[in-house]
Amino acid sequence: MASTSASLTSEEYVEAFKVFLEHSTEHQYVPTNGEEQILQAEHPGVFVNTEIIEPNPQHVAAYKELVNQAPDLQRVSFVWHQLTSSQYEQQVMEKSTQKKFDFIHMIQMLYRVEDIPNTIKFFHSCLDHHGKLLIIILSESSGWATLWKKYRHCLPLTDSGHYVTSSDIEDILKRFGVEYQVYEFPSDWDITECFIEGDPVGGHMIDFLTGTKNFLGTAPMDLKKCLQEALCQPECSSRKDGRIILNNNLSMIVVES
Repeated sequence: MASTSASLTSEEYVEAFKVFLEHSTEHQYVPTNGEEQILQAEHPGVFVNTEIIEPNPQHVAAYKELVNQAPDLQRVSFVWHQLTSSQYEQQVMEKSTQKKFDFIHMIQMLYRVEDIPNTIKFFHSCLDHHGKLLIIILSESSGWATLWKKYRHCLPLTDSGHYVTSSDIEDILKRFGVEYQVYEFPSDWDITECFIEGDPVGGHMIDFLTGTKNFLGTAPMDLKKCLQEALCQPECSSRKDGRIILNNNLSMIVVES
């Protein structure tokens, strides 16, 4: 049943991600307007130096636009790195001094790094004394986790990234012997359009779910049927007012320096 499929390009991923955000409650827990205004409210009068690491040019452009539209950021500076985390790490290691940070967030990004343990280890080493590292990742209780573990045979073979959840991150942190706290937040994703034949929104949703390009148009019929049946299982989703709602629960892991 397995098939090799093409991964989404950067542009296709951005389009699919937009559809995901429009139909999920994730934006309620993941900041979309930047954490700078929050930090300013908590620490009035303090100058905030912010560095952004993001390889996707469209995401960088969208973030810059939000910054330009945001009020009261006169005491915030921005340095933009259009790099992957591994490229940024290499750049830092080539310099004689390593900059330290009070707060680092890694929001829904560990699925696509080359080496998850070493990435966490590197950014943890960038924390200043009493600094915090925030990792936001899909919860082990999410429907995604069940889909990846129990119904992995329903997913196409791609190079789209790692199937990683909060439990995997906790295992890594325990091996490192660092202190951390975990906070669980419920989140839903309405995936009803995934089951409507020919629906373009549903097509983007399935592409985002599988990390593949035009899954509905290229995957074998038995693979499509298997995936749609898996998504309807109660351990993955629920039904509400005739809609199919995927469990998109998130874990927020706060790591001490």
